[in-house]
Amino acid sequence: MSGLEPALAALARGEIILLTGDRLRGGDVDLVAAASLVRPETINFMARYARGLICLAITPDRAVRLGLTLLDTGTLARTGRPFAPSIEAREGITTGISAADRAMTIQVATSATASAQDIVSPGHVFPLIASSGGVAARPSATEAAVELCRMAGVGDAAVICAVMKDDGNTARAGDLGPFLIEHGMESADIGELIDAKDRDRQKS
Repeated sequence: MSGLEPALAALARGEIILLTGDRLRGGDVDLVAAASLVRPETINFMARYARGLICLAITPDRAVRLGLTLLDTGTLARTGRPFAPSIEAREGITTGISAADRAMTIQVATSATASAQDIVSPGHVFPLIASSGGVAARPSATEAAVELCRMAGVGDAAVICAVMKDDGNTARAGDLGPFLIEHGMESADIGELIDAKDRDRQKS
């Protein structure tokens, strides 16, 4: 896991990392943070610098506990985004759209005791339900973000947001060297994660 260790350490510190190599979305890149450590500043940074849709990647088990199901399984191959209905925390928020409110919704939805009674729909946080087979089944940002958070020891849910360029087009890995330097951000690649997990399986 040596190539992934800086990114895993950053996630464990509550920092945001850059995730590349999504094979279902033409190589789009995402910002990723551990949902268990999310703060309003995390959400604000993603909204300001990534500018894509801020989503909550969760496991199928957590989706069941929250009463969430996929909106349309037929679109997965096209969009690479396994959306469930948008959510809001039932209590403790105001308008729902502020960085603080979205962070609160994520904290509520990913708490150890979270259930369907703790959230309402529609809302301003967009859940994504990861495949139970992980990146081996779907080599996409949703699954990779969940697995990276598990490996970092910070739970089984992640906040992810696609990165857009100044011209409004989605960014690619080659566009973001200056971005990584400017923000001192670590990065991970989905292909590297898949290779690392394959090596682990061969050793066991």
